[in-house]
Amino acid sequence: MSNKLVNRNPDLKRLRDEGFEIEVRGGHLIAHHIPYVNSNREVKIGKLISTLELNNDVVLKPNTHQIYFMGEHPCNNDGSILAAIFHSVPNQKLFDDIILNQYFSNKPPYGYENYYDKVTRYIELIIAPAKSIDPTVTANTFKVIECSEDESVFHYLDSNSSRANINFINEKFKGQRIGIIGLGGTGSYILDLVAKTHVEEILLFDSDEFLMHNAFRAPGAATIETLNAQHKKVDYFAAIYSNLRRGIIPHAEKITEQNIELLKGLSFVFICVDSNIARGMIISNLLSFCIPFIDVGLGVEIKNDSLCAILRATLGTAVKHDHLKERIGTVDADDNDYSTNIQIADLNAMNALMAVLKWKRLFGFYKDLKEEHNITYDVNTGQLLNDDTTA
Repeated sequence: MSNKLVNRNPDLKRLRDEGFEIEVRGGHLIAHHIPYVNSNREVKIGKLISTLELNNDVVLKPNTHQIYFMGEHPCNNDGSILAAIFHSVPNQKLFDDIILNQYFSNKPPYGYENYYDKVTRYIELIIAPAKSIDPTVTANTFKVIECSEDESVFHYLDSNSSRANINFINEKFKGQRIGIIGLGGTGSYILDLVAKTHVEEILLFDSDEFLMHNAFRAPGAATIETLNAQHKKVDYFAAIYSNLRRGIIPHAEKITEQNIELLKGLSFVFICVDSNIARGMIISNLLSFCIPFIDVGLGVEIKNDSLCAILRATLGTAVKHDHLKERIGTVDADDNDYSTNIQIADLNAMNALMAVLKWKRLFGFYKDLKEEHNITYDVNTGQLLNDDTTA
C-alpha cells in the first residue's frame, strides 16, 4: 500500500485511521477483512474491491457506485441472499491473490461523494447480518501497517501522528541527525522520546555496559538474562529502539579529543555526561562545528532524610553561547549524592523531558515564545525558571 497516497487523500486516510485494512494496488482500492454471512449461516471474511479514480496522486470522486467483492455472496442471518446489493457474478482474476467473485450495486440518490462513504456503506450492509450472529466481528482491525524504507524511518505506520493530523509538523525533523552522548538515566529517556520522532538518524555514544543499577534508571524493564549478558549500553538500547525505527547507530565509545570528529555533520547533540571536564571539551568543539546542543545536569543532596534536587537543561548555539560559562561547571566535584543514588528514574525522565521539549521548540514543532537558553527545575519547590532569553 502506498502510505504517502493514503496520507494525501482525506477519505482514504480516514478509512485507515478508523482501523479498516485498506490497500491501494494497481488503480484499485482493496478493503480487507470484511466479515459476512454465507448461505450456510457461517461468518466468513471477504474483501471489497473498488476501482480508484486518480489524477496523479489525488483521489477523485468515485466514478461508479458499484463495487467488487471477493468471497461468497453475502447473505442475511437466515442464509438468504442479500438481494439489496446483488448485481452479477463475474468471477474474474484481478491479481494473483484477488478474485472478483461478486459485483455489487447500491446507489444512493446522488452517488458517492468519496471513497470513505462508498466503502463504509457497503461494509455496513454486509457486516450487519454477521454481527447479529457474532457481535464481536469487526472490519476495524487496526492491523499494523508496515512501512518501506523509502516511505518512513519507522518500520510501521506512525498512526498516532496520522490520527492527530500532525504529519506535516513532523516534517520539521526529517533529515535531522541527532547525537546523544551518554546513555545513562537521562540520556536513555532522551533516546526514548527522540526515537519516536521522524529524525533520520540517532547516533549513540557510551562506552559502558548496561548493568543492574542501570535498569532502575532507564525506560522499560530489562530481564535478568539481559543484565547477566552485560551488553554495551549503546547496543542494548539500539536493539530495543531498532524494533521501532531505522537509523539507530551505536558507538560503544566515549567522545574524546581523539574521536570528536564523529560529531561533525550532526544536526543537534544532547550532552548527558557527568563530567564537567568532558562536557567542556565537547561543548567547545560543537561550537566550533556550529552544531546546536543541549547539555543536561542534575544535582541531588541528602538533607534531613530527604532528597533535594535541581534539574538543568542548557541550550547552546553558534548564535548564543555567552551564557554557558555561568550555567555549566568547569571542574568535577565529588560531593554530589547523584553519583551513587540509582533509584531516581523520575528525575532522569523529567530532565530528559525538559531537554527534548526545548529541542522541539527550537525547531518549530512547538511554539517558542520566550526563547530561553537555560531551564532549571527545583524539585522541592516545584519552581521552573527560564533564563538567558533572546525573545
